[in-house]
Amino acid sequence: MRIIFKDTFIYRLENQLEFIARNNPANSRNFKNELFNLIKAIPSNPRKHRKSIWYDDVDIRDLIFKGYTVVFRINNNTIEIFGFVKFQETPL
Repeated sequence: MRIIFKDTFIYRLENQLEFIARNNPANSRNFKNELFNLIKAIPSNPRKHRKSIWYDDVDIRDLIFKGYTVVFRINNNTIEIFGFVKFQETPL
């Protein structure tokens, strides 16, 4: 399976990484590395993550990481990463 990162995910992640880096750049790098290691593991078993609480679709899943939610869609041979949420009402 191929992983595709949508602009909405990249934008929100970059903003959060910048916020973390203000206090501790090393924590920001570690956060990003740990998150991407989890994302890289999604294709091996994408359905192990819970069904999204924001969408009524079994192919949209939530990966939980340190209080953040990465929202992704299982679509044939691709995983589309499109949401990155913490305390927001919607993942976009």
